[in-house]
Amino acid sequence: MRIAVLSETDSAEPRVAAVPETVKKFKALGADVVVQSGAGTRAGFLDDEYEAAGATVAGSAADAARDADLILKVRRPGGEELPLFKRDATVVAIMDPYGNEDALRAMADAGVAGFAMELMPRITRAQVMDVLSSQANLAGYRAVVDGAAEYGRAMPMMMTAAGTVPAARVFVMGVGVAGLQAIATARRLGAVVTATDVRPATKEQVESLGAKFVAVEDDEFKQAETAGGYAKEMSEGYRAKQAELVKGHIAKQDIVITTALIPGRPAPKLVSEEMVASMKPGSVLVDLAVERGGNVAGAKPGGIVTTERGVKIVGHVNVPGRLAATASSLYARNLYAFVETLIDKESKALAINWDDELVKATNLTRGGSVTHASFQSKTDGAASEAASVGLAKSEVNKASGSPATSGAQ
Repeated sequence: MRIAVLSETDSAEPRVAAVPETVKKFKALGADVVVQSGAGTRAGFLDDEYEAAGATVAGSAADAARDADLILKVRRPGGEELPLFKRDATVVAIMDPYGNEDALRAMADAGVAGFAMELMPRITRAQVMDVLSSQANLAGYRAVVDGAAEYGRAMPMMMTAAGTVPAARVFVMGVGVAGLQAIATARRLGAVVTATDVRPATKEQVESLGAKFVAVEDDEFKQAETAGGYAKEMSEGYRAKQAELVKGHIAKQDIVITTALIPGRPAPKLVSEEMVASMKPGSVLVDLAVERGGNVAGAKPGGIVTTERGVKIVGHVNVPGRLAATASSLYARNLYAFVETLIDKESKALAINWDDELVKATNLTRGGSVTHASFQSKTDGAASEAASVGLAKSEVNKASGSPATSGAQ
């Protein structure tokens, strides 16, 4: 079994899909690991560290991917990479499938079995594989650090001979993993923290971290969470009431951090131009949803916008990548935990159980088709069903020793 770890082709992506620690673990499973030269450099992991862990370093992506059974990446492989993979290779990455149907179709046409780590179900067994949580946790932390750096004033209250410095006021909008870490980090830095979310279960979490919860707590609010723990899209009426409440609150804040995302949809607009204009000069907004359209009016992906009144809107992209070493280490452990379930310990080969709930939830492409129900067209669905029937017949023939399998295997 050959595992390839490739460099990321996106210049804005410094993370890497495997670190020396996980290379050692893959080697212990009997795998030959090949790492593209320089793959970990921007995350602080050098080629000689990979070699010391037992990996072979290849000079190019083509050399690394050649004959690889399993390819590990941070981001979905691009069109220029797919021709490098053998047709039945397995590719595991953060695939960003929503709105990228053409890219999924290209993966299917390349014949690879693609798995999206961000679609991992949120069940106890898969907690160690949850890349959304591991990366969002770092994003929440970094959002506070970035906000504090742009704020230009002290965060905690300070009693000095020259007078008292008031504590900064931080407002966190969206209390998922990123939001909770932002609250905890801002509290550690001594800020007075408030937070809001449409999910009622988050109120207790916010208060347990020493922050104050701010929300319109009506009947709709009490039903605003999906069975999977995600926020529902709220009605126009609720959003208007919540906006009115937030409008008065946000004008008093020094730093606002927005984290609200709904899977498969554009980021909801939480902070209007009017709200931004109401903030004090020198205030800062950090928009963690800027890559999905943004929560803050005026936010620009990849930059910092300063309004006429001196309010800064921070729109860094790939915020976990701003902590590349830590983010890579956590992501690599997530990947290893999942990949380990795909490997037969005795034969030391890939042996994917297509009936496993983790596989079903994360598999996007297989056998030339887009297989995930959320992203396949009717044509894909028919092709996927036919492929499944064909594979099933092939397995029956193989078990019976039929010569019909000789040309298909």
